[in-house]
Amino acid sequence: MVISLDNQELVYSGRIDVTNPQKPEMIYPASSLHFKFRGRKAELTLSNQKVYWTNYVGAIIDGEEKKWEIAESGQTIVALVDEDVDKEHDVLFFKRQDSCHVIMLESLVLSEGGQLLAAPAKPVRRIEVYGDSVSAGEVSEALDYIAQSDPEHHGQYSNSYYSYAWLTARKLNAELHDVAQGGIPLVTGTGWVSPPHYPGMDSVWNKLHYIPQLNRLTDWDFSRYTPHVVIIAVAQNDSNPENYMKEDYTGEKAVIWRNKYRELVLNIREKYPKALILLTTTLLNHDANWDKAIEEVCQGLDDERVQHFLFKRNGCGTPGHLRIPEAEEMADELAAYLNGLDIPVWED
Repeated sequence: MVISLDNQELVYSGRIDVTNPQKPEMIYPASSLHFKFRGRKAELTLSNQKVYWTNYVGAIIDGEEKKWEIAESGQTIVALVDEDVDKEHDVLFFKRQDSCHVIMLESLVLSEGGQLLAAPAKPVRRIEVYGDSVSAGEVSEALDYIAQSDPEHHGQYSNSYYSYAWLTARKLNAELHDVAQGGIPLVTGTGWVSPPHYPGMDSVWNKLHYIPQLNRLTDWDFSRYTPHVVIIAVAQNDSNPENYMKEDYTGEKAVIWRNKYRELVLNIREKYPKALILLTTTLLNHDANWDKAIEEVCQGLDDERVQHFLFKRNGCGTPGHLRIPEAEEMADELAAYLNGLDIPVWED
């Protein structure tokens, strides 16, 4: 039984390209498709555009996590469910990695006699995160390397489901849009993404497609999603190739960075006039001057609903990417902070 990919019982979440609703494209980490059905089998066919790494997709099916490696290009058939008896199933299919690849969903097929059930309810609360590899959950599953530098890897350890961003959203029962890309800085021309283009969050924050190697650049329609909470977690990668905030806090480059950070916050504020905007970095080791710069911008904005948050081990928790327990630590602190605020957070 072929299911139309724009069926109303299919619940999508994330910055997803639905220009062709029959072939939605997932670009950002934590983009997901959630549905329930009765039947024996469910197969999802997708096509992949690889930029780098080996690419994987994931799912939570009836409470059990699954993972599949997908072809570098062309189609992959993902057997989500394959059983001998008809019964009800709950399927959350999601993009594990950032825009090291882009996937297009081609078809969803249930076993003969299969039936979609009522759509799962979306959370009422909504969060959006602008961040880098930590926000994307990169290398989060390398559990033998907690508080250590990263092992050699090719994408197999990256999992957005265990990013602090999605962990926080689940703790708060909130929907998530995770606008995160490994290696991305604030300022275009620095960082680690897509040399020699090096896009920064200053040019990506309002985009749907943004990867230069795929020769596509499209704007995001902000009317499609309005978060209650926005988390901005960039600054980690601006130190490449020069750690100017550490070396010369009052220098020209550092001043330009603070002005661009302020501009990003104000641009997001313009899109979401009522949102609580939380400025932060992560446990990943970095010089404290970057957090000092964020605090300076925050104070200058003088906006009650723009706040600067520091984790207990901010900037000194680990030399490598956050593993699941460290991401859980961040999520616990974030959830507690948001739950403890004395201003309205979740009102539309």
